Amino acid sequence: MKKSASHRPLHPKVGIGHVHLKASDLDRALGFYRDVLGFEVTQRFGGQAAFLSAGGYHHHIGLNTWESAGGSPPLPGTTGLYHLAILYPTRAELADGLRRVLEAKIPLDGASDHGVSEAIYLRDPDGNGVELYWDRPQSEWPRAADGSLAMYTHPLDLKALLKEAPQSQSPEK
Repeated sequence: MKKSASHRPLHPKVGIGHVHLKASDLDRALGFYRDVLGFEVTQRFGGQAAFLSAGGYHHHIGLNTWESAGGSPPLPGTTGLYHLAILYPTRAELADGLRRVLEAKIPLDGASDHGVSEAIYLRDPDGNGVELYWDRPQSEWPRAADGSLAMYTHPLDLKALLKEAPQSQSPEK
């Protein structure tokens, strides 16, 4: 695609607001995004759609079965969503996310230290790629001699990460 003469970068505060995913079984998808990852349902439309968020936002994730009820995951080698990325505010919160996934016995596809971030990769029940990650402060990002980013992919030490997970609090009696 040719760059137009009027090309200018987006405002730096522009972000990705939400992702909306096709699901084959809404309850099964909710079992993952709500029960394992901890998102809260903000609205539900019967067995056809649900909207979930963190922190009271209207929705970060939309799930629906409008065109996909009972469907199968996309075949490898086809176009579509590679993964959705869920940004955690701290390393400790990412560790809590990892703990939740492991307790639910969900297999990991990988775990990487990218220099700028640490990431855990897995699949939701419909085969969509999911990345759970946190960003290091920009002052810690690896840089090349010319100042450009020098990201890399190294294995992430999951045992060390889990040590940072907040301890579960038992309910007071």
